[in-house]
Amino acid sequence: MTPAELSRTVLRSVRGAVEERELSVAVPARIVVQPPPRPGCGDYASNVALQLARQAGRPARDVAEILRKRLVGSAGIARVEIAGPGFLNFTLGDGASAGLVGEVLARGERYGQAPASGAAGPGRAGGPARYAGEWARAREVVAGEVLSRLGRDGAGTERPLDTGDGEVARLVARLGADEARWVLLKPAAHDPVRAPERPVQHEDNPRFRVQYAHARTRAMVRNAGELGFTGEPGDVTADAADGDVRVLQTLESALATYPTVTATAARRYAPDRVVRHLETTADAYLRWQEEFWPLPVGEQKPLAVHRARVALAEATGTVLGNGLRLLGISAPEHV
Repeated sequence: MTPAELSRTVLRSVRGAVEERELSVAVPARIVVQPPPRPGCGDYASNVALQLARQAGRPARDVAEILRKRLVGSAGIARVEIAGPGFLNFTLGDGASAGLVGEVLARGERYGQAPASGAAGPGRAGGPARYAGEWARAREVVAGEVLSRLGRDGAGTERPLDTGDGEVARLVARLGADEARWVLLKPAAHDPVRAPERPVQHEDNPRFRVQYAHARTRAMVRNAGELGFTGEPGDVTADAADGDVRVLQTLESALATYPTVTATAARRYAPDRVVRHLETTADAYLRWQEEFWPLPVGEQKPLAVHRARVALAEATGTVLGNGLRLLGISAPEHV
């Protein structure tokens, strides 16, 4: 079950409760589900009961219990729990990871594409005028390109950084186009730009780390092909310890929330959100790769779990590649 499918399932539960007069509320247009703020609280959470409580004239926990009873036993949901004042926490059943990976791979370069109607662009409220400081013009230009691509085709295409401005030209000459874009896009609107003296091709450099993680995902897919097998979405948790599973949940959460991040970046004219999300995704993948080595070792034959792990690596590469290209930064196959 993907986050979008879970959202629709919860929405159906609300609609059913209204139709059967368990709740007297207006059915919302959509329901947001997102990873819980703390580990151990399931795979996803929703505050829909808190949102509906006042309108229903009932305590949020009562509303949550009505919805919980309707959701228990739904396909793809293993457990539904109520937390705090009325949050619904969902633990997904077997196949949830496979569904997410399958969706990413099926959509490919379109995964994370924001609808054009939701995209911000130069001149719109909350647009480039938000940027201030020494690099204001350069950031406006680069952010405008990113948000324009977000609204038009999601993944976008790589294009050279406009170096017509003297300061930008000097920045590109010193750092290279990839690092210059990263430096200009990473800070939030009113935060200062801090450019290093020179780029460092090392994992201590977040931009390099994201590109390195992307290259590692592509290497895993190539290496699997050389061993005679390809990725196939499935269970990646065979023989995994609890700590390993937490690493996996972090990675899957990053993949699942990428479309939300791009949509929010477009709506709020905030490409820095994409930058930070790519860092989170890359860090999670590199940790996961250490714990869940995707390839057979020695004379071991490829198993279903190896196919599933290679598919997850490929899906991660899709997200990292889409995000890098969206920012106008190269997504290398080799590092």
